[in-house]
Amino acid sequence: MNQHLQPMALLTPGGNISAYIQAVNAFPVLSAKREHDLATELYYRDDINSARELVLAHLRFVVHIARSYSGYGLPLSDLVQEGNVGLMKAVRRFNPEKGVRLVSFAVHWIKAEMHEFILRNWRIVKVATTKAQRKLFFNLRSSKKSLGWLSNEEADAMARDLGVDVAEVRRMEGRLSAADVAFDGHADDDDSAPFAPAHYLEDRGADPARDLEDSDWEAASHGLLERAIDGLDERSQVIMQRRWLDEDKATLHELAAQFGVSAERIRQLEQAALGKLRTAMQA
Repeated sequence: MNQHLQPMALLTPGGNISAYIQAVNAFPVLSAKREHDLATELYYRDDINSARELVLAHLRFVVHIARSYSGYGLPLSDLVQEGNVGLMKAVRRFNPEKGVRLVSFAVHWIKAEMHEFILRNWRIVKVATTKAQRKLFFNLRSSKKSLGWLSNEEADAMARDLGVDVAEVRRMEGRLSAADVAFDGHADDDDSAPFAPAHYLEDRGADPARDLEDSDWEAASHGLLERAIDGLDERSQVIMQRRWLDEDKATLHELAAQFGVSAERIRQLEQAALGKLRTAMQA
């Protein structure tokens, strides 16, 4: 089937995100010459079909960038939708005479739209430590005059306006520009996914000495229990086996019928046997 005639539902990330990713990956990557020809048609002749082909061919890169922001806990489909807006803005502004590929130019516009969405919706921003930090985080992107890094003068001015240290401005700017990583990592087995921070933490439970000690204690406890059960009379052993060890456990009345005594007598024998076992285990 012609890729340009794919159902529009598949090209909507808000629907089935897996089907969407599969659909956008089906579009071929443009060669440098083909990309330049399409961009030239768009730039000088406003050719809509050229713009469409450029956008479709680069949708896969939006998905790739969106995945790097999974640490914010926002739906991937929403991030992709915002990134697609940035991609379309980049395609509209792309100048083929600058000598760069579209993906290098578009990545800044894609990230800018995702940043705006994250600032509006990221749950951690809503519980930032101070009012000044919240104000800084929400206004940093809109206060910047370009998509590049702040100059020293701009950083100093912003710090004065918001009442924070310049280092705080730089730190927040770095968080905006960096790709945050989910603490627990990705649920799938994607080898290209970033290494999760959880994997760097020390596992204090993985102590070989403690594991050996626990294993020895468990073996010793089992040995004590077996010897304690062997010390019971035959009837008490049967009661403990049927009431505690068998998978299909017997009732007091079933055992009473087996031994020809009352259910209360079986309960008394059971309690007496349990008492002997506890004493043996604590010795």
